Amino acid sequence: MQQVYISNHPLVQHKLTMLRDKNTDHRAFRDLVYELALLLCYEATQDLKTETVTVETPMGTAKGQKAKETIGLVPILRAGLGLVDGVMELLPNVQVWHIGLYRDEKTLRPVQYYNKLPTAPTVQICLVLDPMLATGGSAVATVDILKNWGVERIKYLGLLAAPEGIEKLTTAHPDVPIHVAAVDERLNEIGFIVPGLGDAGDRQFGTG
Repeated sequence: MQQVYISNHPLVQHKLTMLRDKNTDHRAFRDLVYELALLLCYEATQDLKTETVTVETPMGTAKGQKAKETIGLVPILRAGLGLVDGVMELLPNVQVWHIGLYRDEKTLRPVQYYNKLPTAPTVQICLVLDPMLATGGSAVATVDILKNWGVERIKYLGLLAAPEGIEKLTTAHPDVPIHVAAVDERLNEIGFIVPGLGDAGDRQFGTG
């Protein structure tokens, strides 16, 4: 699967297994989402552009590398909010913008209800954050918004993906890399990932 990056890190797979468990409570679920976001962000930013700088150490001078690209985080409300803190822990100097989409339960199509983007892009890369790439509708709609806004480099970062969601996103936007912890079997008749982990928003916020 071109442009689809599935983490094989043992810690990612360990934490994902705990996340799937229906007996994991809301607090532990949120903590696991935070930790997985941090680990997946590390992998998703391996191609971040850097520049050479010189710093003073206690013993002299040393040459090193400093990130030269700025990153914007775009969590898809509301489930995407759980990924923000973990990514920000790794990348503290980022901007966070919010796009609100909900899935119409009859058509399974995304409906936008909130958009808090600045007038013009101020970053070089945007990470779209959403735990579940299920039907792919919300991801495609968000990338559409960001491209129309003027962002040049976009990546998707989530926890689980279904083959149907991957196909939809890669067909619409083949230039957008997808970083996830696992790709599951399929979608069920109501658009949920199987075996999945249930509703990521409900399990994070205790509303299920």
